[in-house]
Amino acid sequence: MNWVRKLERKFSRYAIRDLMTYIVVINAVVYVLEMLVPQSNLFMKFYLNPSLVMRGEIWRLITFLFLPPTMHPIWTIFALYFYYLVGSNLENQWGSFRFNLYYLIGVICTIIASFIGKGTVTTEHLNLSLFLAFAYLFPNFEVLLFFFIPVKIKYIAYLNWAFIVFSLIFNPLPMKLAAIASVVNFFIFFWSDLFTNLKLRRQTYKNRKRFKDAFRDKRW
Repeated sequence: MNWVRKLERKFSRYAIRDLMTYIVVINAVVYVLEMLVPQSNLFMKFYLNPSLVMRGEIWRLITFLFLPPTMHPIWTIFALYFYYLVGSNLENQWGSFRFNLYYLIGVICTIIASFIGKGTVTTEHLNLSLFLAFAYLFPNFEVLLFFFIPVKIKYIAYLNWAFIVFSLIFNPLPMKLAAIASVVNFFIFFWSDLFTNLKLRRQTYKNRKRFKDAFRDKRW
């Protein structure tokens, strides 16, 4: 991706190193504060609401990133650890700038989807885009489903793609737009690889068919 390399040469010094570490830590702090000081009402103050942003609450364009995915303690720990695992490995694979860029594109697309759909959105689909990139790069990486069942990450990715398709078909407009937003950065970063693999598979299929036809003709 030449355009990414050009951007990296110009702006790499502005990249935030260990970005996902900061996001996970702030998520954890918000969770603890919400549990210990419920009157702070951080969830209501931080979530992304386009109408409130238009009234001047601009901080919501950033603070929605810091809301934990659930208030259940066990699942929060698991989710935040998984976000860190995925984010840190992507940054190690790409470097800080490219990871920042991938995440930033996802954030912008999520915000645009929220404003077009005129509805509130969470980081669920945004973090899903990180997971899809991780699964594409490390398809045989194993995770412990429900903490004890080893499953290769690519199989969970198939379920997530099914979830996206389901959202596009059955969910209301805000969720459809969020689903689309969750894959924009994925296709921007991987379309070249996907296209090359598709051509390779097509050529492999043709070669196999040609070989089978030639073998069958030879037998007769």
